[in-house]
Amino acid sequence: MGDFGWTLGDRLRALLHMQGRSLETFATFSGLGKKKLEGLAMGEIVPTLNHVWKIANALGVPFGSLVSAQNKRDEVVLRKAAKQVITSSDGGFTSRALLPHDSRRHVEFYELTIAPEHLAQSEAHGAGTLESIIIVRGQVEITAGKEPTQLLEEGDAMIFEGDVPHSYRNLGTSEALLYLVMSYIDIAEH
Repeated sequence: MGDFGWTLGDRLRALLHMQGRSLETFATFSGLGKKKLEGLAMGEIVPTLNHVWKIANALGVPFGSLVSAQNKRDEVVLRKAAKQVITSSDGGFTSRALLPHDSRRHVEFYELTIAPEHLAQSEAHGAGTLESIIIVRGQVEITAGKEPTQLLEEGDAMIFEGDVPHSYRNLGTSEALLYLVMSYIDIAEH
């Protein structure tokens, strides 16, 4: 298992301790089964994007606070060769943090890839979350809440409320590349 699973488990246990929650009660609250949550907390299960989002939303913390290396310095270099990528359970959607979470900032920056003709669905994020997307390569359909579906092509950008269920669909026959900036309001300092 890679370092990511252990890092997530360490952070999960620390956040549960800080919030005075047990793993058992949190398992029910998060929508993840007790065995799955225990496996994630112990680093025995490789976390998927869905796992991390469920945990972040249930804890009320930014996604990046669970997946990004905690930075104690002002300068951070993220090498392509050492990138940490989180993948959906079906492998069709990946996310890589380009601006690691830092409690001094209320913004995160990600590189996303979507497999050809793949639909990636996301649950609502915390209240006040905004997503800003730019399509670097491909043609992507984005649906956010009850708003009309938008078709974006290379170079197009969109800002939408991420605190509603939303989805990204790659309409092309090759991998789509997107950059995502997530900004938060009303987040607790963690």
